[in-house]
Amino acid sequence: MTLSLLTAFALAACEAVNTAGAESNKNAESNKDAADQVTEKPEFNAKGELVRPENYFEWIFVGSPLTPNGLNGGEAGFPEFHNVYIQPSAYRIYKKTGVFPEGTILYKELQLVLRSDYEDGSADEASGRGYFPGAFNGADVAVKDSIRFAETNGWGYFNFGHHAPPLAKTAAALPAEACAACHIANATKDMVFTKFYTRLQ
Repeated sequence: MTLSLLTAFALAACEAVNTAGAESNKNAESNKDAADQVTEKPEFNAKGELVRPENYFEWIFVGSPLTPNGLNGGEAGFPEFHNVYIQPSAYRIYKKTGVFPEGTILYKELQLVLRSDYEDGSADEASGRGYFPGAFNGADVAVKDSIRFAETNGWGYFNFGHHAPPLAKTAAALPAEACAACHIANATKDMVFTKFYTRLQ
């Protein structure tokens, strides 16, 4: 075999290695980009209404604050348990970066207090006196989309009904004064009350 042939083979081998390496790096970058994106994306219909996620209860549960009527003169703004869920991919990215990624959905499932045995709204059960979850009573959803909801700090808020199921399948974004204003004024981080959710701290 001549020197020129050996050189050609060597160059071809090097080119193959370089090509494989470049392809491997490209795939790695692609996988990294995919890992940094929300996979359970919010769905909007032609009217711009949010389609209510059906499988939210399979997501990451982050907490359940409660402001019962019994402790608020019978007029609590949100008297139910707020069972809050976030998509697994959004949660993973948030825990990695400390930032809620575009497309984050926070699903707030509303659940009534089981019953009231006392004036403060509490009840007695085998485990003791306290507040216990009862019937489902609606859902509110927040979606992060900095372009679509630029006027409300990048988040849109949706009400699918404050009543027993069935709930609405779609909902239009609420006006700023309905929800966003309170979040702008009081939320802990990026329009989210993270102080109530240990998993988001």
